[in-house]
Amino acid sequence: MRLFLKDLCLLFKTQSERACCHDRLPHLTRVALPGTLPGKGVWSGVGARGKAARFPSARDLCVRPRSLAAPGRMAHVFVYGTLKTGQPNHRVLLEGAHGRAAFRGWGRTVEPYPLVIAGQRNVPRLLNLPGRGRRVAGEVYAVDEQMLRFLDEFEGCPDMYQRTRVTVAVEGAGGTLQCFVYTTATYPPEWVHLPYHDDYDSQGEHGLRYSPR
Repeated sequence: MRLFLKDLCLLFKTQSERACCHDRLPHLTRVALPGTLPGKGVWSGVGARGKAARFPSARDLCVRPRSLAAPGRMAHVFVYGTLKTGQPNHRVLLEGAHGRAAFRGWGRTVEPYPLVIAGQRNVPRLLNLPGRGRRVAGEVYAVDEQMLRFLDEFEGCPDMYQRTRVTVAVEGAGGTLQCFVYTTATYPPEWVHLPYHDDYDSQGEHGLRYSPR
């Protein structure tokens, strides 16, 4: 059964939960895996050579922070690429014109992920394949709803990236934190075979210089 992402987003009850969703992603198909009950398959798409490529669920693709409905509440966002300190786009977190962002600490994903540098502009992209790749280092920021909406637009959510949740081990805190992170489930299959990185630097030894928009 094929559904547009627009139809998937109708599963969300409120307009705010659907704000990050629209119908410009490829078709997704629910498929039944061996041992699953009818109607209990996973969302998949067709990759290279006709092989099935697994996608996150609809709620993972366009998750909305319900807690931000209360005034003054902040959401935690984990940044791993050009938004980090010293990287080309870090300024957008500091300018204040897009909302509030407060640094909360350095951290690393609890699960490994494939962090690759890909595309004509050499953009760092975290592929939504938990359990594969390396534990990725980054920074945790507390952001208000205005900043979160800006980051959705800045990151091209949900076409280029999808805002999902990740568990981050925070340095010096002795624990973990649930954070939003911009991963991608919409990428050419060959990206899976690119070199994996764990601590992105646009000026790193990889030699793949980031090209701003």
